[in-house]
Amino acid sequence: MTNQNQAMLYGLATVLLWSTVATAFKLSLREFSPVQMLVVACAASVVVMALILVGQGRWHLVFALTRRQYLQSMGMGLINPCLYYFLLFGAFDRLPAQEAQPLNYTWALVLAYLSVPFLGQRLRRADIIAGLVCYSGVVVIATRGDVLSLTFSDPLGVAFALGSTLVWASYWIIATRDTRDPVVGLFLNFLCGLPVIALICGLTDGFDFRPGIALGAAVYVGVFEMGLAFVLWSYAMKKAENTSKVSNLIFISPFLSLVFIYFILGEIILPSTYVGLVLIMAGLWIQQHRSRAAEARLKQP
Repeated sequence: MTNQNQAMLYGLATVLLWSTVATAFKLSLREFSPVQMLVVACAASVVVMALILVGQGRWHLVFALTRRQYLQSMGMGLINPCLYYFLLFGAFDRLPAQEAQPLNYTWALVLAYLSVPFLGQRLRRADIIAGLVCYSGVVVIATRGDVLSLTFSDPLGVAFALGSTLVWASYWIIATRDTRDPVVGLFLNFLCGLPVIALICGLTDGFDFRPGIALGAAVYVGVFEMGLAFVLWSYAMKKAENTSKVSNLIFISPFLSLVFIYFILGEIILPSTYVGLVLIMAGLWIQQHRSRAAEARLKQP
């Protein structure tokens, strides 16, 4: 099997995992509060990433960092998992999965916009067009098709969802200067964030984690969405001979996710969700396609 075929398999496995997590979020949030779900998921993620590092023979790297890098882990842990997942789970707690999930995909566009002031990149015409298309889709979904009224189904839930995209994009901009091993860095970020999350949980909703679907779904999120998916996607990028083919797989995820949302959660998918999601994906495609075309022209002699 060629490296590219292996990359596609890793990428497809990651996309399948990403497609299930919106459903897992809602299953857990039926019984748990967002902070209760987060403490379980974060703990499961720390365990699975530790096992991955041990299995790969890289556990020693956890103890080979500088004091500054350990402090960096504490700071980044407050962003991800703490702030990012507080907002994301808060959005899923207030909105139907079919609404919260597509809104979260606009983080890639936010990343392009934030890269202008913080990374010195240029804002291209394609980025502006992509933004108009993407956020028109956001309005369609958030208003459930009643665009002219501009009345959002749940303004705070929409604010949480869009706020999570801002936090996630900011996290990746900070990560561009991160010299730690990616899995080691993510493990330490979650390890440092876990006590903060546990403290907040203890002071608010408590630790009433009874066995059941909600607990299993929270563990699933920690193991797969926060842990294995990151590692599989890293493998896909390393193996890929053509990264654009692998990257394009992410456009499958939101549509496949609607299948799980419909059959497992029983949500009736609104026409506005389809329209808004198509607009969001179209905007992201414009942004990515133009970006790759520009890079290809720069590489030409």
